[in-house]
Order: sequence, then structure tokens, then C-alpha cells
Amino acid sequence: MGDFRRVAVFGGVYSNHLALRAAVDDARSRGAEALICLGDLGAFGPHPDRVFPLLRDEGIPVVRGNYDDSLARGLDDCQCGYTDPRDNHFAHLSYRYTFENTSPRNRRWMAGLPRSLRFRLGGLEVLACHGSPRQMNEFLWETTTPTHFLTRLVREHGADVGLGTHTGLHWSRGWDGDGEGLAGLPAADASGPAAPPPLPSGSVGLPPGGGAWVNAGALGRPANDGRTEVWYALLEGRGRELDVTFVPVAYDHARLADEMRAEGLPEEFVETILTGWWTTCLEILPGKERARGRF
Repeated sequence: MGDFRRVAVFGGVYSNHLALRAAVDDARSRGAEALICLGDLGAFGPHPDRVFPLLRDEGIPVVRGNYDDSLARGLDDCQCGYTDPRDNHFAHLSYRYTFENTSPRNRRWMAGLPRSLRFRLGGLEVLACHGSPRQMNEFLWETTTPTHFLTRLVREHGADVGLGTHTGLHWSRGWDGDGEGLAGLPAADASGPAAPPPLPSGSVGLPPGGGAWVNAGALGRPANDGRTEVWYALLEGRGRELDVTFVPVAYDHARLADEMRAEGLPEEFVETILTGWWTTCLEILPGKERARGRF
């Protein structure tokens, strides 16, 4: 991709064309030199074909997510990685709608998406993927993923910083050359409904051999935090100093809910958009992540 100092990272779009437009405008206003999307363009929301013109017109590089891979290959399911019957029921409803409403042209376009992208941020080598560098639909949760595992995962793929989105929840973590955690980067619980006005942000100097993992969250639906905004990550690099800011994006969520209802999407999906609380995909959540939500 190139060398940059400030980059905006968008997680799963999930057909939320209204949030994508708002996030692009917000990131540009914050001086982002480049914008990147970590995949899962369809799912959950209405009118999946509406996100593609914006991505192409804005020249936003996209990493292939499991949804994109399934649509491009004409598979019968989304490869979401769920094991719970209820989660899989709603995943199937979402996937069938998205498949039927994504044009052949856009499915062919997704077939050309790379599984990962690399770029330089300051003096740091960054690897962008959807789930993890080793598996497109791997869930890397904040509370259950050991730092030593992240350290090995990022090092083995020749990077200083790894980016992902598959969980749909934003968080970040840094570590030193011995794989021990470093304080400074923002955690998910800094951005709940009662969070103070300053954006969740932090900075860490990564020593030689040190690194970081950043989950950008998702643009497609709220972060199960009781807020109707969605989130993206703004990264800045200066030498081996990494700044991470999680940015909330307000958009016309009431309009999106109306579009979802008009398309006959499940009311459970609509409720999430209107309340900020997840009503589906709950069983996959680790205990601490689920405890932050309402259900």
C-alpha cells in the first residue's frame, strides 16, 4: 500500500452504506492519509450493493473477509464460525439475503480481494487481515486471547502491528520484546454508554521486538455498548511510537432501520441498530464480553 503517518481502519461494513459514508467523511476530516477496510462488506444490513461504489470511488483498499469469500465463491454459508444453532439461524437468514442482493459484478470484484495487506506506518510494519493472519474467520477476543499468542502470531508474519475485525468489537494491546504487555493502548471498556467525552485513545512506544494488535471494531453495527454509533480505528505512527484512537461515528441509524424493515430483515437486527445492544451472535461471546451487553 505504501508509507503513511495516519491511517483510518474500518472493520466489517455489513451493508451499512450510511455508516460507511459517514466514516469516510469523518476520517478525511481527521487528516487520514489512507483509508483501509478489513472486509465483510455484506451481511446484517440492507442493500449490500450500495457499499461498493463508495469503496471504489474513494479508492479504499479492502481485505477479503469470510463473507466476501463466501459470496465470491458462491458458497452456501457465510463461514462466520458460529457453533450455536440460534446464531447460525440468523447468520443463514442474513447470508441468503445478502447473496440474493449482491450483483454478479460485485461478487466477481470480491473474488479479487487479497487476504491481507501490508503498509508502513511511521517506522512500523503493519499487517491487515480480517480475522487473523492465519485464519480468515478466527475470533481474537480481548479477554481470552493471550498476549504471548498475539506476539507469536504477529512476529511469525513479519509485522510489528496486526489489524483485524472479525469479532466486531474494538480493542487494542501492545507488548514488549519479551511478549509482556505494555500499558498505554485503549481497551474496549473505555467506550461504553457512560464513557466520558474524550475519545478512547492511547499511545505506546514499541521497543525492538515489541508489537501490537488492533481490532478496529465494525462499521456495520454498534459494539454491544448501548450506543447507536459505530466505531473505527485511527492509527498514527512516529518512528516506533504507535497512537491508537477509537472513533465513534454517528449516522442516520433510524433511516437504516427503516430500510432494514422495508427489506424484511429480522426485527432482531433492527433492534440492535436502534438500541446499540446485540440481540444475535451472542453465544460466541466470551463471558466478560457478553457481560458488557444487555442480553
